[in-house]
Amino acid sequence: MITYNESIHFDRVIYAQDIRGSIAYARANKNIGILTSDEFADIEKGFKQVLQEWESDTFSIKPGVDEDIHTANERRLGEIIGTGIAGKLHTGRSRNDQVATGMRLWLRDQLRLLEEHLTSFLRVLTSRARAEIAALMPGYTHLQRAQPIRWSHWLLSYGTSFQSDLERLRQLTPRVNRSPLGAGALVGNPFDIDREAIAKELGFDSLIPNSMTAVSDRDFILETLQWATLLMTHISRFAEDLIIYSTAEFGFVRLADAYSTGSSLMPQKKNPDSLELLRGKSGRVFGTMAGLMMSVKGLPSTYNKDLQESWETMLDGVKTTSDSIQIATGVLSTLTIFPEKMRAALSPDMLATDLADYLVRKGVPFRETHHVSGRVVALAEKEAVPMDNLSVKQLQGVDSRFGDDVKSCFDYEASINKRTVVGGTSEKSVIEQIELLEKTLQ
Repeated sequence: MITYNESIHFDRVIYAQDIRGSIAYARANKNIGILTSDEFADIEKGFKQVLQEWESDTFSIKPGVDEDIHTANERRLGEIIGTGIAGKLHTGRSRNDQVATGMRLWLRDQLRLLEEHLTSFLRVLTSRARAEIAALMPGYTHLQRAQPIRWSHWLLSYGTSFQSDLERLRQLTPRVNRSPLGAGALVGNPFDIDREAIAKELGFDSLIPNSMTAVSDRDFILETLQWATLLMTHISRFAEDLIIYSTAEFGFVRLADAYSTGSSLMPQKKNPDSLELLRGKSGRVFGTMAGLMMSVKGLPSTYNKDLQESWETMLDGVKTTSDSIQIATGVLSTLTIFPEKMRAALSPDMLATDLADYLVRKGVPFRETHHVSGRVVALAEKEAVPMDNLSVKQLQGVDSRFGDDVKSCFDYEASINKRTVVGGTSEKSVIEQIELLEKTLQ
């Protein structure tokens, strides 16, 4: 039962946050007379030694005694300064508000790192979108070639999703960064401790206003994992497209050797392992989120030991997400594209809509022009030639309203640059999208 109950092997990660929280709490106890100035000074000095031991990897955990990081730190403090003074530290405090404080401090710091990683990824994406704006490729629906687009437009289609993820992360962080310290076990501190002063010292944005919520709430972890699940879904889809585009059948991109591996049997193979791992680990992050939701969905108020399950899901979900963003950044920053192969994949039938639009500009209803364009596609298939090889006379045989300039429809660059609407694939529209994303990154 001791082994089953212990959390020290994973919650030790917040040793620094626990010490910071304890020093801030001790200072608050000094300010209300629970501790003298000398006692507080001893506690602060003792904790600095404990912190140094953790950082130098000389801290010795005592199995069966150090149940969690909180008892380990307090036990070691007592050994350094004496249990008489160390024993006063916990006055009015519970491990319930102590653990919630440490977790929030640790997660807040991790969210700031995640924001840095995601911002770096988006900077690589916008940089490539600017540099490679001339590259044209097929756009797909149902994984079938649909209409010509810019490679940069494809990049920005994911950039827009990741931009939303960045905005959601920035909205999430203040909700994580709320102080529960001073809530006690569940009813609040009886010594009129200054919760706001503690929160300010620890860099919290605000207080959790209800003591029962403060000790039992794990929504901040769930929301983080929900955010991470959505982000990883976008990373997974991004990876899936690149896996397809890197196949010999497409040949649009090639991964750097650092982000791909060979086959153990077939020497010609170059497997996109980095992308496949990104795709696979999205399911892992979803699993951590779903598992924790199942753990908390039926709990009575307030603190229950079931909440210990939030620890490993938080640690694993955050690490997996952080690693994945950095790997995605590495893949994208070292990726080679082949614009000539992208362009070679374009075919005149992808301009069938442009043919319909041509007649629309002559006042013909689109429903009618769509039918006419379909007949042109059918004629090209019957003649076994690309659409742009049909003569003007043949096109006029389908519909007399086609003029001598109809062949101008079969121009990929012109087709793309007609899409000047906000969000379109024209050069002008793509640059606007890049600038909008860059503004978010500022």
